[in-house]
Formats: sequence, structure tokens, C-alpha cells
Amino acid sequence: MWRQACPNIPSIPNPRGAILNFLKGVWGRGNSTLSTAIYSSEMKVKLLPALQDNYMYMIICEQSREAAIIDPVEPEKCLNALKEENVKLTHILTTHHHWDHAGGNEEMCKLVKGLTVCGGDDRIGALNKKVEDGDKLKIGNLDVTCIFTPCHTMGHICYLVEGNSNAPALFTGDTLFLGGCGRFFEGTPQQMHEALIEKLSKLPDHCNVYCGHEYTVQNLQYALHVEPENKDLIEKMEWAKGRRERNLPTIPSSLNEEKLYNPFMRTSQPAVQQHVQLTDPIEVMGAIRKEKDTFKPK
Repeated sequence: MWRQACPNIPSIPNPRGAILNFLKGVWGRGNSTLSTAIYSSEMKVKLLPALQDNYMYMIICEQSREAAIIDPVEPEKCLNALKEENVKLTHILTTHHHWDHAGGNEEMCKLVKGLTVCGGDDRIGALNKKVEDGDKLKIGNLDVTCIFTPCHTMGHICYLVEGNSNAPALFTGDTLFLGGCGRFFEGTPQQMHEALIEKLSKLPDHCNVYCGHEYTVQNLQYALHVEPENKDLIEKMEWAKGRRERNLPTIPSSLNEEKLYNPFMRTSQPAVQQHVQLTDPIEVMGAIRKEKDTFKPK
């Protein structure tokens, strides 16, 4: 989630535009990560970098040419991508209500009429279809399952998108990051344990994970602090640094990979438990999240 102290903004016709302009002033040229796409025979996922380190995602059904966008915080960028792909946008899938994820919903609905705006929290702007755990949606011929993962916010939803033959795509917002997890702003270690261990980790290992921010190098720095001898983690860090040096995204990972090096998915592993001198996985979850909140790499 974006957290930045900002001055009071006076009442003006386009407050969202003013905020976005302020952010651009704070962050300079913004997110310099190059836009990329992941293809399969049935589904295309287009990564759309936004703000400083956010990711929006366009999900395209290759058969129907219908599309959904995850967290369209920069609507104009999304509109340009829609035109480039020549697809029909039908849904906005909102992971949670924080401004840097849901802040573009109203403007997106003005630019494209008739959108279904999904989410699990009444605080989400332009929401017209509130979803719950296990709810099903369709994007063309693609199946979408809503997974309720409260903790970062109490209304957080992850979206699992599947075709008949492609690897499933899991859009995790600020719940699961590559190598990390979101802060517990509104929830508890128990809730994050349920989200990561009891729900997401039970999905197929080959699920591709698309998270809400490019936090990978920072997350892996902390993971190495927890497990300095984890060979999978060491290799992933070298790979991630190489990608970021070239302004390339580190997204997606897979659930199988996360289980190899993400400490928040490894709370039952002896090495992670030994780091915090605890054995209960829920207590371990709370302890490593608390440590990471103030962690600074050497």
C-alpha cells in the first residue's frame, strides 16, 4: 500500500488528478518498469506498471477478446492498453480499498461505460458487485474465483483466473508478494496464516502469482536475513537484482516458488522457526511480520 504524508488538497474540480500530479512530483517519473505480457492459448496477462511501484493487470480472454483490469489506479494508461489490444473491457477486479489500488475506479467507469466493478469492501469506489469468498465470475471464457483474504485490509479479495489448459493466474493484491506479504493493517497473524497457508498454499503449485507491488528485492533481503543459507532464495535474489537493473518486472512467480523462499509461506519450516525462537506457525507469522516492519538491510 502507498503510504506518503501529503498536504491538504483544497476543494477542486478534479481532486484525483491533483493527487496524481502530486504523486508524480514526489516520485519523479514514477514507475519505470517496462510493461510486459504473459501469453497462453486462452489467456493473456498484461502487466501495467503504475505510480511508484504498483502493478495493474489486464486479463484478456483470447477467444472472446473480453478483458478485466485488476486495480486500475491510472485509468488513462489502462485505456491506452485497451486500445492497443483492441479488447472490450467488462470488469474491474479490485483487490482492496486502498487508494493506490481502488483510486482509479470512478474515472475508469467514466471512460468506459457499463463496467462491473467487483470487490469485497464497501469502501471501494464505484463498487457495484460486492463479492465474497468462493464467488464465481466470467471474463469471456475464463473462470474467476474470488478468495477472501482479510488481514492487510478486512475486505481484501484475491482473484484466481483459470482457462481450460493454461496455468492458473492468481492476483494477490497486497496479501501475498513475491518473497513477502502485506502489512497487517487491519488484521491479525491468525488471519494472514489462514490466507497464505490455509487458502492460497492449497491452490495448484503451478499457479502464477501476480502481486500488487514491485517489492521483490526488498522482500528477499529480509528473507535472506531469516534464512541466509537457503540456496533457492540466494538464486532468486541474484535473478531479481538482474531483472531490476534492466527495469524488468520480477512478476510473476509461482506458488511452488513461494514455498521455497518466502518466509511467510514457510512458517512451519525449522529454519524460519529457529530465527524467531518459536514453533507455533501463527506466532511465527506474527513475529517475522513485526520484525520485517522495521527491518533495514545492512
